Amino acid sequence: MVEAIVLMNYLGGTGERIDMYKSVIEQLLKIPGVVEVFAVLGGYDLVARVRADNLDQLTLLIADKIRSVPGVQSSHTLPIIF
Repeated sequence: MVEAIVLMNYLGGTGERIDMYKSVIEQLLKIPGVVEVFAVLGGYDLVARVRADNLDQLTLLIADKIRSVPGVQSSHTLPIIF
């Protein structure tokens, strides 16, 4: 089992599009392997904790699923090593 923290930026910021922002969170939580999603302040807009069976599956989860959610502009992945 591999776990990671995924830091994401939301397209267009949060202010005037708060409903769409919440929709992005809901969509992320529907993805198998996404354990938690938090809205945060600072250099990133969203933080997710994700799990996969191995690094290949983690890569697919992030590249094919998380980054394809409309509204996710970019991501930065921090694999948890212990």
